[in-house]
Amino acid sequence: MKQWLYSLIAVLLAPPLVASEMPLNMTQGVTEISGKVYDLHMIILYICCVIGLVVFGIMIYSMIYHRKSKGAVAANFHESTKVEIAWTVVPFLILIAMAIPATKTLIAMEDPSDAELTIKITGSQWKWHYSYFDKDIEFYSVLSTPKEQITGTQAKGEHYLLEVDKPLVLPINQKVRFLMTSDDVIHSWWVPAFAVKKDANPGFINEAWTKIDKIGSYRGQCAELCGKDHGFMPIVVEAVSEADFETWLGDQKRLADEAAAIAKAALNETLPLEELMARGEQVYMANCAACHQPNGAGLPGAFPALINSPLIKGPVMDHINIVVNGKAGTAMQAFGKQLTAKDVAAVVTYERNAWGNDSGDAVQAADVNALNSAVSTPIEAIETPVEVPAEVETAVEAEVAAAPDLSPKSLEEHMAQGEQVYMTYCAACHQPTGAGIPGAFPSLIGSPIIKGDVSAHIDIVKNGKPGTAMQGFGKLLSPQQLAAIVTYERNAWGNNSGDVVQATDVVSQGQ
Repeated sequence: MKQWLYSLIAVLLAPPLVASEMPLNMTQGVTEISGKVYDLHMIILYICCVIGLVVFGIMIYSMIYHRKSKGAVAANFHESTKVEIAWTVVPFLILIAMAIPATKTLIAMEDPSDAELTIKITGSQWKWHYSYFDKDIEFYSVLSTPKEQITGTQAKGEHYLLEVDKPLVLPINQKVRFLMTSDDVIHSWWVPAFAVKKDANPGFINEAWTKIDKIGSYRGQCAELCGKDHGFMPIVVEAVSEADFETWLGDQKRLADEAAAIAKAALNETLPLEELMARGEQVYMANCAACHQPNGAGLPGAFPALINSPLIKGPVMDHINIVVNGKAGTAMQAFGKQLTAKDVAAVVTYERNAWGNDSGDAVQAADVNALNSAVSTPIEAIETPVEVPAEVETAVEAEVAAAPDLSPKSLEEHMAQGEQVYMTYCAACHQPTGAGIPGAFPSLIGSPIIKGDVSAHIDIVKNGKPGTAMQGFGKLLSPQQLAAIVTYERNAWGNNSGDVVQATDVVSQGQ
């Protein structure tokens, strides 16, 4: 019997002892934090195994030595104070033993202070945008797995769906701070080897950090269901030596200068329709086909068709504008910073002539450059980041603040502007329909704030609400925009209050 018990104990203890060698166990990672997370995982595993050993050991022992066939008679007692104290105190002590190392690890994971490098990570459907603070470098990172592998006409590669055209390059032995946000829906940046997994929420900034100890390539994925191509949004990080990182920075700046020169030269080119169509098809398949489909038919109810659509048949400049600047309140993102003027011209030409549209329009890079963006910046100028001097930015802000537009607007004007502002800043939380997300973001349809005092409504939009996710937009939006959005919310979705809030009401609020 003793031999049998010893064998049982060995079987129960074997999994935790060899857990580090198991292929399904958590990997140890290449950062100090990932090592702490792994150690915490193993500590909890050992505690759980000991609890299991004790519980099942006592249970099996009792089944063998206190069975009825051996004449055992059950004890007859009730409400034992000692037992009550034991099964309350012992679990409490176990939880404390787990909580102490867990708390230390969680606090360390949430401390991005004293970072040597800061990178902004923006999730978009379906790619990642990386911006290196103070380095004048930014780029998009897109899945590079060949389409033939995805459709099954070609054998899948070693890193199938986990390879990109431009990886994130980081130096080892430096603390790197990540600022994460999103352009559209909720994404999640996850690299297991770093023990970093943080949601990228539209309208919010989340922080994380890492300090890589080992040179190598590390892969991850978007870990939040973010739409139809969620599985095609990989992450690749190249960890290099500090010297190689400095070399890479220099190469990137040189390449950016060369790209800017090429883009500027393209403004003087006049390409034939055939060349524009060939280039446009490549750009379309890489950037547009995921939503509008390779045949331009779109997805009914989600992404509009481009075959004989009003946009395609309408003015060319309107078409260029929506490709460059996107469309607020929809999934149509802005490609002004992602594509060169030449590529924008090519894809617009392709869309206006493919699938039987046959407009005959041959759009050139110069046409794209002629379109002023929302900030009156030509396309070739925004292909590389523009550094605005702090004193200039402050002067502009002071000028705007000194003379805001306070002219009265009609209900119709406010509703039109308010819808645009709402779709840009509010729809992610309160939804385009105003219905909100139950349990997270309140509905605006017939709500107390909408039906209540106008000044209270202005106050919460302008200053936010402490203790909630409602941020203040007073410094982000102009008085005219704030008035428009309050008017829109009080009259949209059947609210129909008839209230027309003016910019002067916003300025005087709280005075």
